[in-house]
Amino acid sequence: MSSPIIFYDIPSKLPGNAWSPNTWKTRYALNIKGVPYKTQWVEYPDIEALALKIGAPPTGSKDDGSPSYTLPIISDPNTGKVVSDSLLIAAYLDETYPTGNTLFPSASHPLIEAFEAGLMVAIGPILLLQLSLSNPILNPSSEKYFRATREAKFGLKIEEFSPAGPKRDADLAKAKEGLATLDGWLSRNSGPYVLGAKVSYADGILGGWLTWIKLTHGANSAAWKDIASWHGGRWGTYVTSLEKYATVA
Repeated sequence: MSSPIIFYDIPSKLPGNAWSPNTWKTRYALNIKGVPYKTQWVEYPDIEALALKIGAPPTGSKDDGSPSYTLPIISDPNTGKVVSDSLLIAAYLDETYPTGNTLFPSASHPLIEAFEAGLMVAIGPILLLQLSLSNPILNPSSEKYFRATREAKFGLKIEEFSPAGPKRDADLAKAKEGLATLDGWLSRNSGPYVLGAKVSYADGILGGWLTWIKLTHGANSAAWKDIASWHGGRWGTYVTSLEKYATVA
């Protein structure tokens, strides 16, 4: 390969910039594949203009029916391809760069999609908490956009999403209960990864969401240490097992 893939991600105030679970999925995928890439940081209000400029496909529709553009996006100068959406990007990487680790081993694509659906149900109770913690780590233009769009979607001020106290405690308790199901799935494997001994895109998914939780709460926070300790310390150990694939290039 002559040139690195360009990976578009959303910056933050955090060391290393990377924070978003959806773009972390692609970052993990790129690192797992071992494909050279470089990050270009794009603030939320600039994503649509970027996508239109480089010819990135939309990933959905807005309430008015117009196309919606989101990150992650990659642009591959070696093939001329521009790909949107973390799942489609992972499939593209396997197809285009078959050497190295396989993101979807043994025709596991449907299984991995089903795993992500189960994960989203499990952590759904803390989604609003995670959004509220994400808002203050963003740069000013993205923070303004993030606040406006999320408050409009949920009909609440961000500060009301999951205030500290009984509601937040209940949300965390429900998430712990949900993750117990995933713990049961993973306990049937002999290796450190979702599919056992072989790393895959499933680890990009789970790693992306857990890394978001870790970064927004703070790696040394009591909240993250508590979550990391759930189910025999599985989640903290798991994130540590992915550290070699967490490079921010």
